[in-house]
Amino acid sequence: MQKKTVIIGSGLGGLLTGYLLSKEGINVTVLEKHRKFGGCLQSFKRDRYSFDTGIHYIGSMSPGQTLHNYWKYFGLTDNLDLLKMDTDGFDRISFGGNASVESVTDFPLAQGFANFREQLLPFFTDADPVLRSYIHKLKEITDSHPLYNLELPSKSGSEKYSIENAYSFLQTLSPNINDPASGIRHLATGIQLTDILAGNNFLYAGNPFTTPLSQFGLINHSFISSAWRLAGGSQQIADILVEGIRAHGGIVLAKKKVTRISRTGDLFDIATKDGDRFEAMQVISGIHPAATLQLMKDIPIQRVFRERIAHLPNTISVFSVYLGLKPDTFPFMNHNVYHHTSPNVWTDRGSMIPFRGWPSQFLFMTPPENGQGEFADTAVIMAPMEFNEVMEWEDSESGARNKSYFVFKAKKAKLLLDAVYERFPVLKEAVVTIEISTPLTWRDYTGTVNGSMYGVVKDVQNPMVSKIHSRTKIPGLFFTGQNVNLHGALGVTIGSVMTCGEILGLPKILETIKKGI
Repeated sequence: MQKKTVIIGSGLGGLLTGYLLSKEGINVTVLEKHRKFGGCLQSFKRDRYSFDTGIHYIGSMSPGQTLHNYWKYFGLTDNLDLLKMDTDGFDRISFGGNASVESVTDFPLAQGFANFREQLLPFFTDADPVLRSYIHKLKEITDSHPLYNLELPSKSGSEKYSIENAYSFLQTLSPNINDPASGIRHLATGIQLTDILAGNNFLYAGNPFTTPLSQFGLINHSFISSAWRLAGGSQQIADILVEGIRAHGGIVLAKKKVTRISRTGDLFDIATKDGDRFEAMQVISGIHPAATLQLMKDIPIQRVFRERIAHLPNTISVFSVYLGLKPDTFPFMNHNVYHHTSPNVWTDRGSMIPFRGWPSQFLFMTPPENGQGEFADTAVIMAPMEFNEVMEWEDSESGARNKSYFVFKAKKAKLLLDAVYERFPVLKEAVVTIEISTPLTWRDYTGTVNGSMYGVVKDVQNPMVSKIHSRTKIPGLFFTGQNVNLHGALGVTIGSVMTCGEILGLPKILETIKKGI
């Protein structure tokens, strides 16, 4: 009898897992609680303007590169509307609070490893040996992770970079390790090179105490390899994957919020809010592990395992402002700007220098439309925010929150916009519409604990405790998504392959994927 598999959640992890399993002959049903598929892949509309939710750009999508090779199997590589970002600076790092725009220096993070070094050298003229060492380390890290290279992990393989600290590694790049303050600096501003190298750590909610060097290295290597935007939005990824699952005989259902998972013998019984029931030999959860276990109150689970999952810390959340712009007023920028108003560039909790007021940093971008022209249609601003900022309203539901919540949103949006207008003065006159989301919005929309951007913290201090395995201690239950392996498009893709490997055998899957390259 063919095994039936139910996948909870249609985020990137759930859809990739569903696509792979259905393509390889497994009977798959994907259940999504919202009316739209995609999780953080979703796009949403306000007036005539369209915005992405979570995935704003992706790395290593040039032919022969890691994500390109994986996504070819999933039918994505040749069917996405991609726009390559600025080769000489896909991300620009800048600093300054209350600084005039003329005095702001954009430090470029460029595509291509030789170009990456060459674009930074004019700002840090003595840094050539340091940048060469940095690039060598990134390549060393990726070489040590076989799945990044579509190779089978070795049982004797070292995970040494998962127990090394990213912040500590950056400090070793200083000419005088015993005095990090003496590090290579930009002559005019005094900004350290290491702050530029970590300046886009919003990508992984970097924390100076917990972020592993492996996480830092794999993500940065991927984007330096090549950086791309999805013209017209990331919803196209979800649409292609849903279509593929159905074409392979799988089922994908919206408005099916799972409320309970029980078990009778070898079969799971999955109940949804609308009264439907689904039986399955296997359950794959793309939602947060803690939320998954809360659905399984009737299934005996080792207390140690349940408590470990329940108490894992999660990464910081985000406050976002989405702007609709007047036609032909604000130029389209084919790069992102990570601007820091604080001397501390690290995004997540445990920062080594206290914030000097919120926002201490923001990410600014102008997402591309299909057939993108000279001017931007929209702009998106994101700033990290702790969930405790909105705890006053944590028991409220979307659409039914009191006036004080909207006052809070407006106040924070003004603070953020004021900081952005200082950096981009011409933007203010271009704005037509403003939409705001908070950590509560993110929690309700994505189903993540406390609106966490990237799920469970990958903690270099407790690597085994914070590591989430695809195969759980509950027979037939598997995890997928950003909590397995790494987050981001690449991390979730590799994690989904790992999950399917637990069911079909990883050697078989990797061989199948490589045949299609």
